[in-house]
Amino acid sequence: MTHAPDPRLSINQATIKYAPLAEALQVTAAAGIGSIGLWRDSVQAASLPEAVRLLSGSGLRFSSLCRGGFFTVPEGPARRTAMDDNRRAIEETAQLAAAGAPGSVAVLVMVAGGLPQGSRDIAGARSMVGDALAELAPEARAAGVRLALEPLHPMYAADRAVISTLGQALDLAAPFDPAVVGVVVDTFHVWWDPGLTAQIARAGREDRIASYQVCDWRTPLEADVLLSRHYPGDGIIDFPGITAEVERAGYAGDVEVEIFNQEIWDTAPATAVERTIDGFQRAVAPDLARPAGARR
Repeated sequence: MTHAPDPRLSINQATIKYAPLAEALQVTAAAGIGSIGLWRDSVQAASLPEAVRLLSGSGLRFSSLCRGGFFTVPEGPARRTAMDDNRRAIEETAQLAAAGAPGSVAVLVMVAGGLPQGSRDIAGARSMVGDALAELAPEARAAGVRLALEPLHPMYAADRAVISTLGQALDLAAPFDPAVVGVVVDTFHVWWDPGLTAQIARAGREDRIASYQVCDWRTPLEADVLLSRHYPGDGIIDFPGITAEVERAGYAGDVEVEIFNQEIWDTAPATAVERTIDGFQRAVAPDLARPAGARR
């Protein structure tokens, strides 16, 4: 390892996907990183009570839970199932945030879902997202959880997320208290947007940035485009520019590195974490404000 990790660096568990929860926590803490974002499948594999116990004992902050959402289905049994699953995700987020070290945040990342089966009505699908937020927001508020809408790159609009821009996410969040519904700025998904600077500034004015996630974009893309994310600094994303904009917008929380990449997943988790630290320190950390009393 060539650098001590920036105090705001958080490892999103997807980056070390094959590490069970206990190992993911151990590897992250051993590397000197102070924060981790978890995934529901890993939490459920361990059981929520065990995940709470492990996180509490790790000394790590909790930066987010991935993911809720996927509610772009018409009203009926399937939508009720999706909504009930989101209610469970809200409760999981609340318990995990309470178990994390001081500075933990109860942020539930929400991926909207793609077009309903057989549908071409993307505007109608987006309206389903708004309806779902209206139903879930009171429960999130009661639990002290912030729902964080994540726009995904347009190549995922058909099957994963009908929200493709930060502006669309902010429009959907607008009717709700910013403490209850915010947005995620993920560099992989939004770097291309010609309106990004203005929308990050808007997100700051509206106090909506709940999470900042980073990884890089490099071509050619993988055959499975979901697995095309890279270590920060290994591609073409303007991290200094985007990070400075997020900082100016007032975001002061942890910054998650979230990578989906088969080659990285096949790397030993400790090695992947060390490589993540190196890329983050070179590409992202120089433009981050330091917490009071922290050293870099």
